[in-house]
Amino acid sequence: MGSLFFSVPETSTKSRLAFGLLAYAFAAIMVGTTLPTPMYALYAQQMHFAVLTTTVIYATYAGGVLFALLAFGRWSDAIGRRPILLAGIVCAVASAVVFLAADSVPVLLVGRVLSGLSAGIFTGTATAAVIEAAPETWRTRAAAVATVANMGGLGIGPLLAGLLVEYAPAPLHLSFIVHIVLALLAGAAVLIVPETSQRTGSIGVQRLSVPAEVRAIFVVASLAAFAGFAVTGLFAAVAPSFLAQVVGIGNHALAGLIAGSIFAASAVAQVVARTMNPQRAVAIGCAILVAGMVILALALHLSSLIGLIAAAVVAGVGQGISFSRGLAAVAERTPADRRAEVSSTYFVVAYVAISLPVVGEGLAAQQWGLQTAGVTFAVGVGILSTICLAAILVLEARQSRLMTTTGIG
Repeated sequence: MGSLFFSVPETSTKSRLAFGLLAYAFAAIMVGTTLPTPMYALYAQQMHFAVLTTTVIYATYAGGVLFALLAFGRWSDAIGRRPILLAGIVCAVASAVVFLAADSVPVLLVGRVLSGLSAGIFTGTATAAVIEAAPETWRTRAAAVATVANMGGLGIGPLLAGLLVEYAPAPLHLSFIVHIVLALLAGAAVLIVPETSQRTGSIGVQRLSVPAEVRAIFVVASLAAFAGFAVTGLFAAVAPSFLAQVVGIGNHALAGLIAGSIFAASAVAQVVARTMNPQRAVAIGCAILVAGMVILALALHLSSLIGLIAAAVVAGVGQGISFSRGLAAVAERTPADRRAEVSSTYFVVAYVAISLPVVGEGLAAQQWGLQTAGVTFAVGVGILSTICLAAILVLEARQSRLMTTTGIG
């Protein structure tokens, strides 16, 4: 009886430990993906390149993510979470080592590709592992914890690097040394916790497709995700340039705070909105994103620091709601056996959005100047978000008429 009595709390303690360690590992690896943001201005000075090159360096990250999602997205189901998580950690450490040795643009590109591979390998697998490891009392909140670990790590990256770059020695090196330590601790955490996967399924390239019955909502939700991710990409790549060249402030810690705030706001919004009606929430998210773009356009036009910070927070809220609930809206209409490929297609749209529009911003900045290009970007995203909002309202009206005609409800 004594051993039986104590086995329950012991198991519960181990479960909580595994849950916490995996959440830490998730956040620690995601920190590295946004760590270089406050350093781009320093790299540009050292290597003599303009904003266009900055956006290309940033965008190569998306290429690594997309390759990893498509090539390895199904592997953890077949061979287990631990080997895939460890592979992601190896890529993260390799990326940090490359950045430590970076002395040219091609080396920076290699570092960003490795960072993208680490994120692409890690994101889906770590989300599944955190949810699977959650103790019974945390089951309903496990997905929210995974979201906070993911987006929180993305937000901590530029804030941590900004503080170290501004106030600590070795501005282009110390942040990556710190991240190597964090990543090695994440590796130890992954090795300590038990395997969470049942190892079902097979290894293969992730298929992309959208069934006919879900295409209408998919198009609208993925366009909203595209708009939101384009804005996060803009802040992660160009926020330091906005701050220095448009506002006239060269503080790297402040640049990191602005870039990090959009991810922090997104994380909070995703958690708060998790019980909202998915389709209605996407409309709300799009409306908030429009407001964020209005604030951003005014902030850039007026060279306002407060406006730039407010734009990041408001846009982050809109992005978080529209992206997370858009995925939920698509998932609830998709047959269970097709959800993996539909979700993967949704993520591909999102990660294309953090690369191509940002490079377009760089090209526009080269032709028109950074301020005008930024205002134009904000107007473009605002228009796209407005179109998505209108499309959702049309879909809702059509569904309401259909329910009335068929006598449902």
